[in-house]
Formats: sequence, C-alpha cells, structure tokens
Amino acid sequence: MFSRIWTAKSIGNYSEQLEKLKNELATADAIVIGAGAGLSLSAGFSYDGERFERHFSDFHKKYGFTDMYSGGFYPYNSPEEYWAWWSRHILLNRYEAGVGKSYADLLKLLKDKEYFVLTTNVDHQFQLSGFPKNRLFYTQGDYGLWQCSVPCHDQTYDNEEAVRQMVAGQKDMKVPTELIPKCPVCQAPMTMNLRCDGTFVQDRGWFEAASRYSAFLRRYKNAHILFWELGVGFNTPAIIKYPFWQMTAQNPNAVYACVNLGESCCPSDIMKQAICISGDIGKTICSVAEVCENCLLS
Repeated sequence: MFSRIWTAKSIGNYSEQLEKLKNELATADAIVIGAGAGLSLSAGFSYDGERFERHFSDFHKKYGFTDMYSGGFYPYNSPEEYWAWWSRHILLNRYEAGVGKSYADLLKLLKDKEYFVLTTNVDHQFQLSGFPKNRLFYTQGDYGLWQCSVPCHDQTYDNEEAVRQMVAGQKDMKVPTELIPKCPVCQAPMTMNLRCDGTFVQDRGWFEAASRYSAFLRRYKNAHILFWELGVGFNTPAIIKYPFWQMTAQNPNAVYACVNLGESCCPSDIMKQAICISGDIGKTICSVAEVCENCLLS
C-alpha cells in the first residue's frame, strides 16, 4: 500500500522536527495518541537488565531467561511454577510499578485538549497516571485481568488480591496449589487476558472502548487531526502504525508524528504531512511540555 521510507535519523534535524510537533500540538483540532512498548521503556519500565535480575534471578538461573518476555510463554512443568512467574510479573509491572514520568508529562501536555489514546501496552500506565478511562482503548489486554483459558464465556476478572496472595505465598518458585485460579463457570484453568492467540477475550469493556475510539475518529474525520505515535515498532503494526498512515493519507488536513528511538519512519506518500523524530520519547515529551508551559506563562 505504501512505499515506506526508513529514517535512521529524523526527517530534518531534531530541533526542526520538535518545533513542528509543538506547533501541531498547539493548533490541531484533535490528537490521537498511539502508544507502544517504547513509551513504557522510556518511563523506566525495562523488561531486561538489572530490573529483571532483581526480581527474577532464580528463573534466570534455572532456565536461562534474560528478560520478562521469555518467561511469560515458557511451557512450565506445573501450574504452580507458571503462576509463580506470572504473579511476580503482574505485581511488578501492574500493581507496584508506580507512575512513569513520561506518562505524567504526556497527561500534563494533553490537558484541555481533545484527545484519545490507542495503546497496545498492557501495564495500565495510562490509568495509573490519571488518564480518564473513557479516553483510552487498550486493545491487547491488561495485566490486571484474567479470563477463562477455553474461553467458555466473554468475561474478565480483576486479579490484584489473588496475585498478591500468590506472591506472598510462593516458595521455591511455586505458588500453593490452592491458589491456582480456575474459571468460576467451567472450572478450566484461568489465564492472562493478553492477546496471544484466538482465545483472547474481548469483554464488554473492550467493545465499549472500541466504540468510543471509532466515534472519536468519525467526529474528526476531515478535521486537522494529529496522529501522534509514541514508541510503536513493527511487532504489531496493523493496530496503530498502518492505520495512522492510512488515515493521514486519506485526510489532507491530518498530520502523522512518530517519536521512537532508532525506529522513526513514514511512507513517502505522506512525507509532507509527517514529523519523524528518532530520539528519546520521554525527553521529547518533556521538551514539548516545558515549552508549552513557558508559552502559557509568558
């Protein structure tokens, strides 16, 4: 569909692209944020390195895992060990992560603007940071939700209390058998509400959020709309990146902005409507937010 142009650097220099982004944020009728894993990484929530070693050194020693992604999909020998891994992972990344500065700065920047957030992130950072739930559509699930593994029905379940019990009760990399979650309807094992395959449950809340997002896009279909992509790579480009490119191409009033360290690109077809910044996401958001604040004070 598009003849893609990769940019190892930004289109133009950083300062030039930053000024363009500031102007679009100030003048756009509406803003659609597309957020990927790079945004959480910029906020300090890395899934490897020291943070991984601090919380999963025993799993690293036993299985050789070097990051949190690897451990989540390993075929453990028992559900007790499976849930020992996942309960720690959920507690660390969903319930005890705290608010990332990049998210807090972004919320400050978007205050009093017409915006909507589409995200593939499952760590709940947007809501933890204070973003209104009715402006969010997290398409790939939530670490804080479980579902039936079959699934026999389309409901999800909050897991905080159970997760905290698992972490507190685990020993030798296993949770107590009595804490293993089972579906309250069919008694099959529960699993994470994460889009990994065709069993992912899209519950009522998911469809309501999808409807709000679609309504927002319809409302500003031909308006001056900024599609601002933050930390989105090419693991699942069909969810955010490709639709943003397509909607920009279809609307001459639209602007596509991409901020991603080392992976900022756009198709040649929309290059004149694009802002591509290959740089640190958190620093870029902070730079824009600080300038906007100074403008308001001056």
